[in-house]
Amino acid sequence: MSENLLQRLTPQRLLMASILVAILTIGLKTLAWYITGSVGLLSDAMESLVNLASAVFGLVMVTIAARPADEDHPYGHHKAEYFSSGFEGVLIIAAALGIIWAAGHRLFDPQPLEQLGWGLVFSVASSALNGLLAWVMFRAAKQHRSIALEADAKHLVTDVWTSVGVVVGLVLVQVTGWLWLDALVAMGVAANILKEGFHLMWRSSQGLMDEAVEPEVLQTIQQTLSGFAHEREGVEIIRFDHLNTRKAGQRRFVDVHMHMPAAWSLGRAAALRTSVEQALMSAVPGLRATIQLLPTDVEAHFDDPKDLI
Repeated sequence: MSENLLQRLTPQRLLMASILVAILTIGLKTLAWYITGSVGLLSDAMESLVNLASAVFGLVMVTIAARPADEDHPYGHHKAEYFSSGFEGVLIIAAALGIIWAAGHRLFDPQPLEQLGWGLVFSVASSALNGLLAWVMFRAAKQHRSIALEADAKHLVTDVWTSVGVVVGLVLVQVTGWLWLDALVAMGVAANILKEGFHLMWRSSQGLMDEAVEPEVLQTIQQTLSGFAHEREGVEIIRFDHLNTRKAGQRRFVDVHMHMPAAWSLGRAAALRTSVEQALMSAVPGLRATIQLLPTDVEAHFDDPKDLI
């Protein structure tokens, strides 16, 4: 898939596609459950309902995140995507608990299954749709640096594995005649998606707490700054320190002090700062840089009480 195509596949468009696919898979899986009576297929259909709810909520949050900065939100609305990821985690956990509850009753009171052939066909067809969409969304999430897309893609992958587990369980039921396997597989699937739900909630909480940028992004920033650092006869003429980073949705932010000779004019210093900012933003798409200018022989330690006066 080309980079240009991924650029055109915006998070909003992909989440709208996710909504349509969720509606279609709900229909297929509900039909599969109705004709077979399998609690495993019922658990699969319940997770697709969560897919629909999370895709709708994700679309709303991504739309909010795309709004430009305003007077009340001078740094933009990018963190709205983390609410989408956290909400999806909560829904996944709720679905898992519902599956465990439904399967628990069937485990001790197994029921005969009917028309498994058609049920398996519908389940596999819905899994193929979810798998294809998840693959596209993972690629686009990396391109757009969207945690909302990544969360929805992970949920779709979870749904695919859910369907795989259910299909395997139903095949085993058909081969062995052990009806209780249907409920046992459903409970195993629920435990797996429960883990994924907690993972999504953890990632969302870290984003809301101003987590630092990824190690590879930090390395790119440091390499870019080192290209401007300069020494003369062992004496640092231009140097950088107090580097701090954070990420908010698709945005990355960096704050750094740039030291230079005190004899430089303000115009010369400002011109160099502009060059550094442009280099940083070219090296890391979506980055916003804040650079404080200081003379070479001056330090600023904002955690020091004397600097807070």
